[in-house]
Amino acid sequence: MISSDNQSSDPLTHSFKNIYSGKRVLITGHTGFKGSWLSTWLLNLGANVIGYSLNIPTNPSNFNVLNLVNKLEHITGDVKDLNHLEQVFDECSPDIVFHLAAQAITRLSYDMPQDTFNTNLVGTVNILECIRRSKTVKAAVIITSDKCYQNVEWIWGYRENDRLGGDDPYSASKACVEIASNSYIKSFFSEDGSPKISTARAGNVIGGGDWAVDRIVPDCVRAFFKGKRLEIRNPLATRPWQHVLEPLSGYLWLGANFLLRNERVSGESFNFGPLSDVNRTVEELLCEFTKTLKNGKWCISKEGDKEKKESVLLHLNCEKALSYLNWHAVLSFEETVKITSEWYKNYYDSTDKDMYDFTTKQIDGYKCLAQKRGLIWAK
Repeated sequence: MISSDNQSSDPLTHSFKNIYSGKRVLITGHTGFKGSWLSTWLLNLGANVIGYSLNIPTNPSNFNVLNLVNKLEHITGDVKDLNHLEQVFDECSPDIVFHLAAQAITRLSYDMPQDTFNTNLVGTVNILECIRRSKTVKAAVIITSDKCYQNVEWIWGYRENDRLGGDDPYSASKACVEIASNSYIKSFFSEDGSPKISTARAGNVIGGGDWAVDRIVPDCVRAFFKGKRLEIRNPLATRPWQHVLEPLSGYLWLGANFLLRNERVSGESFNFGPLSDVNRTVEELLCEFTKTLKNGKWCISKEGDKEKKESVLLHLNCEKALSYLNWHAVLSFEETVKITSEWYKNYYDSTDKDMYDFTTKQIDGYKCLAQKRGLIWAK
């Protein structure tokens, strides 16, 4: 079982062929859940991290808990503001960009459809335009979502060439991002010497430090640690639960392949999902959580979701990432839930709350396990 105390003998900087050491890395959305974990990992890889985000999205927030404002170059800005973005690109001269900034809550997209499309689509086009004009950017990974696929509720995992679409505003906006990114890649980034761009699709990421609204794990944590009963909308909804470090390892390895000049991956889209046995129901997820968080209780909401529909069945086929990148997920379902619950337990129960150190140890433990299980990026 992975443990935050299970540290590898090699420094974290030895991961990903040591390619990020000394690189200037721009992360949009660095104050968010995934962005803060990615920032922490890159800092431990020796990168000079520049973060660009509109605000700190939650209270508490992983960004604040990890004290990242004092560890990286923190810039407040809106990806919809092209002029400011251009100024940041000119002044910071990034080598590589990870674009994570987004309005990422499906149910919120029903209340804010226009803002969802503006942030996700227009914001991404602005990033791509800045990359096109930049003299320093060599590569970029555009993060979209597994919800960019037109979901027909089938049992097979979606492949990268399956139909894009989306019935809700969030999913539709991510499908639009894929189309816009492909247009820029084909129009501006396909010649020798141009920046190497790909999109990365993942979803249902869990892990310590997520306090977003309307997500099952943060809702679970808030209720359990307050001694309250959690109401769940759809206990039989099946999701490919994966720890945040799983897709982040894919993003980082994809970016590293660009910087290592692996031409085969340029312009491609990649799914980054968990092992096949990690597709479990919400109810199974909660049952596993209570093995660490002993006092957790929940019930099924009587009202349910009558108007704001979310997909019940959705998972990805990740054979392309295995073929092109020799990447696959590391953690079992039980390991995924255990290290997530351990992070929250340490945060709420420990008197020593150096969560940056604890988070770094979890990253190191994950890297050690990936190395033992034969992942190239961890060697």
